[in-house]
Amino acid sequence: MKLSANNILRFIIAVLVFTIFSCKKENAPVSGQKTEAKKVMSAEHPNLILTAQGVKDIRAQLGNIPIFDNTLKAVQEEIDAEIASGIEVPIPKDYSGGYTHDRHKRNFIVLQKAGVLYQILDDEKYAKYIKDMLMQYEKMYKTLPLHPKTRSYARGKLFWQCLNDSNWLVYVSQAYDCIYNYLSKEERTKLETNLFRPFADHISVDSPQFYQRVHNHSTWGNAAVGMIGLVMNDQELIDRALYGIKGVNLDKTAKDDDGGFLNKDGKAGFLANIEEPFSPDGYYNEGPYYQRYAMYPFLIFAEGLHNVKPDVKIFEYKKGVLLKSINALLNLSDADGDFFPLNDGQKGMSFYNSALVTAVDISYHYGNQDPGLLSIAEKQNRVLLDDSGLAVALGIKNGKAKPFDKKSINLTDGPEGKQGGVAILRKDDIELVFKYAAQGSSHGHYDKLSYSLHEKGNEVLQDYGLARFVNIEQKGGGNYLKENKTWAKQSIAHNTLTQNETSHFQGKYDIGSQYHSELHYFDKKDSEVQVVSAKEANAYPGTEMHRTMAIIKDKNFEKPFLLDIMKVTSDKENQYDFPFYFMGQVIKVNFEYKSPVPSILGKENGYQHLYVEGIGKPTSESSTLSWLGNGNFYTLTTVTDTSDELLFTRLGANDPEFNLRRDAGFMIRRKNTKNTTFASIIESHGNYSPVTESALNSNSSIKALKVVYDTDEYTAIAITNVNDHTKLFITANKNASTEAKHTLIINGRNFEWSGSYLLTENK
Repeated sequence: MKLSANNILRFIIAVLVFTIFSCKKENAPVSGQKTEAKKVMSAEHPNLILTAQGVKDIRAQLGNIPIFDNTLKAVQEEIDAEIASGIEVPIPKDYSGGYTHDRHKRNFIVLQKAGVLYQILDDEKYAKYIKDMLMQYEKMYKTLPLHPKTRSYARGKLFWQCLNDSNWLVYVSQAYDCIYNYLSKEERTKLETNLFRPFADHISVDSPQFYQRVHNHSTWGNAAVGMIGLVMNDQELIDRALYGIKGVNLDKTAKDDDGGFLNKDGKAGFLANIEEPFSPDGYYNEGPYYQRYAMYPFLIFAEGLHNVKPDVKIFEYKKGVLLKSINALLNLSDADGDFFPLNDGQKGMSFYNSALVTAVDISYHYGNQDPGLLSIAEKQNRVLLDDSGLAVALGIKNGKAKPFDKKSINLTDGPEGKQGGVAILRKDDIELVFKYAAQGSSHGHYDKLSYSLHEKGNEVLQDYGLARFVNIEQKGGGNYLKENKTWAKQSIAHNTLTQNETSHFQGKYDIGSQYHSELHYFDKKDSEVQVVSAKEANAYPGTEMHRTMAIIKDKNFEKPFLLDIMKVTSDKENQYDFPFYFMGQVIKVNFEYKSPVPSILGKENGYQHLYVEGIGKPTSESSTLSWLGNGNFYTLTTVTDTSDELLFTRLGANDPEFNLRRDAGFMIRRKNTKNTTFASIIESHGNYSPVTESALNSNSSIKALKVVYDTDEYTAIAITNVNDHTKLFITANKNASTEAKHTLIINGRNFEWSGSYLLTENK
């Protein structure tokens, strides 16, 4: 009869009056007994993510921590069903979304969860299941060639790309740690020699173009090699993870599948991947979608280093930026927790993703125990089944949770915070996301000074995001579609200025990666008037774009409104296209237009994907467009000239495979113009109920919008509502310091103020 771990433990306590946690009797040394160094190391398992002390603490609390207990129950039911269905380790052959891809992906998730269950529940069936599956992988991997799909710049073996192989090893390392002591020395040697070591070598020394760089891909690779190195106590692998591969110099001009340089600056390793992409504020240069994806390997490997190699002081590295980045990432989500789709970002990705469960729990446990994180964990309704998850569960149980307060914030970009940034202005239910950042690695878009607008978690004016159907095999194998380059990355796909139908930096990464926009000022001191202003001087040589955006709450308006001022100065005449990608059904306009047979707007740079559905001309000093979206009415009021063209566009031209959404847009086209200013207001007002069939406050509150002063030094906008109350907004285009004093005469009236801007009554 085989003794359980509990019976062994009781026996040791009774006979030796000594407690050492162990998963297997052979590795529990008697007090005073000499052991080899390797066995001492073995006795400490699990020690990577779930720790031996953590197991004791969890077992002591089971049944008294509701969110942890419920998570444990759900995971147990899930894994028991997997065990009952048997083990499948198919020969790899598919892209993302295909059977073999999804099966191996499912396997590594199941293995990790089964390891945790073995430790917490002390049920040997989970350890046996892991062992049996790993032995099948060991048998297969010894003779496994490269994956048959050749699309990737770095092919894996289990998966079509090394990135997914790295995913596998990050998760499986945790499972191996949990059953380390369950396995015999011979079994461990077999797995490490034939599976784990060769696996780590393939994604690193055999694939330096994948591993030896600064990118979310290599972050996964570094974490995978490092985590299996920690479990195996292999210092060479740990060093390779932290510092990269010694003596490897890649072609500095080589690029990956997305057009980004593989290793232009020669930097590599986990520490470099913390140092370079993160700004001091915790903003990740690829944007929130990929920050979410990269946070799992960043934090899970960091936790392993903290537990096994505390001397590295990983959570203190770069002034604690890893933990700081979680706050930044959560602030890059809307009212529903969906991340703003900056750069390549899939809409709908949110803090309910499992990677954010990891991020929230680890940040709470190893950070300053921010009670706001507990409220996010409550919404996620699950925790990690480890030490950090226990800390969160106890915090919630003890009533420590407080709402996570999302405020207006300016997040700098660049390793030193000197490469532009992303500003978020929030007031009541309105959220403005303004991007004046650097290129954003190979996942960046050509969208300088672009923005999106949100209300109550719904898009009002959208950022398209990426052109990809992630893990849907029928759509390009679940990978990036060609339309991501021909549309989603192009400038015309964003709410920003396009000059002469050419994207910023000619749509070339080599050029765009050299530059970033510059912050002019950010001011949130007055909660009723919050302003951000930035300049871009390199997107089009000889042209400067200067955009100032303000969220203003005024007693004469139902809700806060957005004021947008785009000032353009150039050394030659150009054609300027200024789109608004509104979300909803057109209700009313104040200009005449025709709806001809749809024609295609242009031939390249994204224009080839736009149909023209309507062509109009302004009939007054300001043109208006009202629409209904998500039950609310919205009105765009924009200053126009009689020579402007007003275009209604629809996405979908030259898209025979229907890879693009059929989204609507409205565009101001201004031709043969050198210097100009676009001034607009987007206003949310009223609502419509299909239940009561009632429309409330469906008309705009704005009577007139005028540019009343516009020089190199200052721009002034007059906003008049339907009750003839006029507000004047003046922004300093040159000296915007908080100490600067300004004096200006407009239409015979004298204005004096200190600071970057002035909002005042214009009587």
